Amino acid sequence: MSGGPVPGGAAGPHPTGRPAALPPVAVVGAGPVGLAAALVLARSGVPVTLFEAREELATESRASTFHPATLDLLDELGVAAALRRQGRTVDRVQWRDLDGRVHAELRYAVLAGHTAHPYRLHVEQARLTPLLLAELTATGLADVRFGTTVTGAEETGAGVRLRAEDAAGRVTRTRHPYVLAADGSRSRLRELAGLPGTAQEYPDYALRVVTETPLDELVPGLAPLAYVRDPRASFSALGMPDHWRLIFRIPRGTDRADVLAPDAVRARVEQALPGAAGRAVRVADAHTYRLARFLLPRYRAGRVLFAGDAAHLTSTAGGMNMNCGLHDAVETGRALAAVLHGDTAGEALVDEALERRRSVVESAVIPRSEARTAGLADPAGLPARLAALRRTAADPRSATDYLLKASLLDVAPRPLKGDAHADLVSQAHR
Repeated sequence: MSGGPVPGGAAGPHPTGRPAALPPVAVVGAGPVGLAAALVLARSGVPVTLFEAREELATESRASTFHPATLDLLDELGVAAALRRQGRTVDRVQWRDLDGRVHAELRYAVLAGHTAHPYRLHVEQARLTPLLLAELTATGLADVRFGTTVTGAEETGAGVRLRAEDAAGRVTRTRHPYVLAADGSRSRLRELAGLPGTAQEYPDYALRVVTETPLDELVPGLAPLAYVRDPRASFSALGMPDHWRLIFRIPRGTDRADVLAPDAVRARVEQALPGAAGRAVRVADAHTYRLARFLLPRYRAGRVLFAGDAAHLTSTAGGMNMNCGLHDAVETGRALAAVLHGDTAGEALVDEALERRRSVVESAVIPRSEARTAGLADPAGLPARLAALRRTAADPRSATDYLLKASLLDVAPRPLKGDAHADLVSQAHR
C-alpha cells in the first residue's frame, strides 16, 4: 500500500502542493449498509476497498421497508428518487380486525414538517444495492472486489492488515487505516476479533406468505401497511410493488414442516382473509425465518468498526433493523471521513458516533420494534391496546409523535444540506 497520512491526522504535503492521497478504508460486505458506508466515504474523498464474499450482489428477498428518515439520507446519497420509482409509496398505517373494521389509521402526511419524505416506501433491498453500487463506482474512488472473502485481520497499530482469498484460492494482503465490518449477522470480522455473536431468539419465529393476488382489490379499504389485530388471528399485511406479504408470528417449538405444509398455509390464509377473499388468494411462496435480538457491547475492536447486522439484530416488526443499519453507515462513514481529513477531535469523533449508534439500538430500536408485537398472545388485553391506538389516531400531536418514533426520525442522523453537503461532496474533487 502506498504511503498515506497517519490515521486521525491531516494528509501530508504533496510535491505538487495538493494534499497527499488518503489510504483506502476497507469495507467488508456489499449489502445496503456496506455500500452506503462506502459511498459516504468515497463522496467525501476517502478511497475505499470493498470486499464481498459473494460473486455478485444478493438478490434474495430480505428487508423491504424504507422509513422517511432513511429516505432523507438516501436522497443525500442520490438514490432516493430512483428507488421510489421502483417501490410502492405507503401513505398510511392501519389497524383492523378480521371482519374489516378499521380500529385506527395514521397518515404519514402529518410528518410533512419533519422530513422531505413523509411516507414509507415498500421495495426490496435488492433494488437499492445496485443503485448504491453504481453511485459508488462513479466516484472513481472504490476498488470493489466480489468473490473475495476476508479470512484474517491483524491490528498493526497504525491500521489493520487484512488477508483475503478469492474463489480461486488466490490470497491478497492489504493495509487500511480502518476496517468497517458490514458483513451481516454471521460476521466473519466479528469472529476474527473474538467478539460475542450469540443472538437471543424471541419466543416466536415468522411465517411469511407471499401472494401476487392484489389484496387491496379483494379487501375493501385495506392499506398497504396493515396490522390485523383480532382475538382469532393477528398478522401484518404489506403491499409491495408487485405482490403482498402476510407475516404471522408462530410460537417457537411449533414444527416448521407442519406450518409450511400447503394445506396448513392455505388454512391460515383463509382464516386471515375470510370468505371469498381468502379463497381467491394464490400463494406464490411461504417460508419461515427466525426472530432474534443481538447487540454488540461495543461497536469497535481497535480499528475494526461494526455496523448493521454485524453490530445488532432486532425483531423485524416495524422494519427498523435495516433502516438503523443504513443510519449506522451514514453516521459512521461521516465520522471516519472527518477523522481521515484531519478533524482535530480525532478518534473521539469515531467513538462518539459508534456509541451514539449503539445507544439508539438499545434505547429506541429494540424497545420500539418489540412493542409492535407485544401482547399478541394475550387476546384479553387487546381491547385496551386498540383503545390506546384510537386515542393516538384522534390526537394530531400524539399521531405525529407515534410516526416520528416509528420512522426513527427522532434518532436518525440528519441529512446534510447547504454548505455542509457541498463540503462533503466537494472532497471527492480535490
